Amino acid sequence: MDNAFENVPPTTLADLLGRGQVMDTGIRPLWNAPRVAGPAYTVRCEPGDNLMLHAAIYRATPGSVIVVESGDLDHALAGGNVCAVAQRRGVAAFVVDGVIRDLGEVREAGFPVFARGVIPIPGTKKKLGSLGEPARVGGVLVHPGDIVVADEEGVVVTPAARQAEILTAAQAELAKEAGETLDMWEEDHRARIDKALNDAGFTG
Repeated sequence: MDNAFENVPPTTLADLLGRGQVMDTGIRPLWNAPRVAGPAYTVRCEPGDNLMLHAAIYRATPGSVIVVESGDLDHALAGGNVCAVAQRRGVAAFVVDGVIRDLGEVREAGFPVFARGVIPIPGTKKKLGSLGEPARVGGVLVHPGDIVVADEEGVVVTPAARQAEILTAAQAELAKEAGETLDMWEEDHRARIDKALNDAGFTG
């Protein structure tokens, strides 16, 4: 079912799920990556350390989006080789609340990474965090198996328990939009705006 989410824009999901399931604007694509969607494989790294993300690339199932809580912007969580191995093993993308390095290599390989930026300094590999436990990334508490959809519009997390409900509602909304011309949208929009202005007491 999660593959069907690749056809659903984050904007549609955000309308259905609300602000609480949308990561903050600091989590952004580091290159012009296509939309990705998949179940979250959750990781928590200790600040300054990337051991658990490096472990995760060998444990996440193909199609997973590896989602990482780190609390650190001074040390890279991953570089070109880690991204290349993750890609080779079928990982769909990284969504990390932190930074990476070797962006040129990552971009050339075509591996989607959503993060806060880049830095050339690597983290250590000494501290245990966690795998497969809830992780707070971009202000959203992500549980294992939640559906992560990410593109240039942002990153939205659909709780696993609401997956079928939200997908059905999103597909219905997209079908409605597909059958609506701009003239139809403008007519409806203008009526709603005029009503809102009138309700607020605007007389201009």
